[in-house]
Amino acid sequence: MGEVRRATVADAAELVRLRGVFLEDGASPEPATDEWRRVAFEVLQIRLAAPDPTMVAFVVDRADRSGALAACAVGAVDCRLGGPDDPTSESGYIFNVVTDPDQRRRGYSRLCVTALLDWYRDRGIRTVDLRASPSGEPLYHSLGFGRTTYPAMRLRLPTNQVTLEH
Repeated sequence: MGEVRRATVADAAELVRLRGVFLEDGASPEPATDEWRRVAFEVLQIRLAAPDPTMVAFVVDRADRSGALAACAVGAVDCRLGGPDDPTSESGYIFNVVTDPDQRRRGYSRLCVTALLDWYRDRGIRTVDLRASPSGEPLYHSLGFGRTTYPAMRLRLPTNQVTLEH
């Protein structure tokens, strides 16, 4: 089995490539354009380089291609108001858990998500959320995730252009 490591800025292009694999697998009903790739690359370069990052990724390298990734899991820290179950203001959100199709069933996603959960624990984060595909649910259940009482909802606001705040 591969070794998991924390991603660096040098992994940004591969993380974007794996995001494309994720989206091609049906995670996004919208047609893909190349603009999202540019923005995702810039976001990763900024966020992964931060001295005290609130977004990290854990990855497994491909053994057959130097510089290529086999799998990743990305997570961010959200700041929200605490509540009775968790009085802290920070929570975690896991997304973009993806493995290259020819690298699946080797435990790579488990390694990446477990490393990400350890990173959250080290930060003192007690609540971590994610959205699971039907194929991902068994992994997340085995790691202790359970369904919540509130289903996710989304509203898309119209915008003229995508910009990054630096």
